[in-house]
Amino acid sequence: MSTDLPGLPAVDIEKWLRETQPDLLDGGPWQAELISGGLSNITYRLRLPHGTVILRRPPLGEVLPSAHDMKREYRVQTALAGTEVPVPRTLALCTDPDVLGCPFYVMAEVPGVVVRTAEDTAGLAPEARSTLADGLVNTLADLHRIDPASIGLADFGRPYGYCARQVSRWGEQWRRSHTRRLPDMDVLLNRLADHVPERSDASIVHGDYRLDNTIVDLDGPPRIAGVLDWELSTLGDPLADLAMTLTYWHDRDDTDRELIPVAVGVTTQPGFPSSREVAGKYAQLTGRDLSLLPFYLAFSAMKLAVILEGVHARYLGGQTVSDGYEGAGAAVPVLVSKALRELRGLGRA
Repeated sequence: MSTDLPGLPAVDIEKWLRETQPDLLDGGPWQAELISGGLSNITYRLRLPHGTVILRRPPLGEVLPSAHDMKREYRVQTALAGTEVPVPRTLALCTDPDVLGCPFYVMAEVPGVVVRTAEDTAGLAPEARSTLADGLVNTLADLHRIDPASIGLADFGRPYGYCARQVSRWGEQWRRSHTRRLPDMDVLLNRLADHVPERSDASIVHGDYRLDNTIVDLDGPPRIAGVLDWELSTLGDPLADLAMTLTYWHDRDDTDRELIPVAVGVTTQPGFPSSREVAGKYAQLTGRDLSLLPFYLAFSAMKLAVILEGVHARYLGGQTVSDGYEGAGAAVPVLVSKALRELRGLGRA
């Protein structure tokens, strides 16, 4: 039997695995390891006698209402199986609080690597970096082309009015999770509400789409083998998804990238396109008008600031389960300032 890990008691999970995955666990020894505490949900690898599975659960401690929804994450990945968007094969969802005290699910492991750091991309040739960037944008465009009703997701969200609801929702998340006063955040939330686009397209949106939320196959030309971390997915504005990707995308001349502790420097090596070029590629693939992109970039920076403030709160409470989150709090005002700068270009700020 594996030893206990934070958030994963071995006896309880083994009993559940025997009931739900008997072909993988037949009484032989097994081991669990923490893959990542993530910025939110916790991911483990379970090495079972007859295969390896990945288990996802919410973070430790109190979680915000509607956040870290394992059932949504499981549902969208199950629905996307067989589409142009590669996702891990889902195996089982558990909603019984007597097992881990929270919903969780298991899925098959996708062979490949997660590209998280500048060191991970430093070993790639410039041509491989370019191919990887193209694959990331192509996969996002593929996601946004899918008719939700065609895969059983017509009721997965309320696509129209998405931006207004999201600004309100993340503002409420800020009020629930903030650890200090930050007057500029109040200014930002008010200005975002004033700039919400009157009309927008609608599609399935991932909500946190970035390179290190994918599995990359490096056997041959790099390709996106699996898209992970669907906890924020819904039906909404596809440009919000694009903007989130661009918020994580670091250009070589970014002066504040070291202050934002997510994917630092991953896309700064030669061969990676600039964020402007990524946006242009997406527009070319989808035909979408990007004239209001500054609003979406400001919204995405605000959203990431709220996410990192929640991470900072858990870090202060000793409820993070891996290293690297001590800098999350310092990134929050940086992102708020960045968002306010984006809004200045829209004229009414």
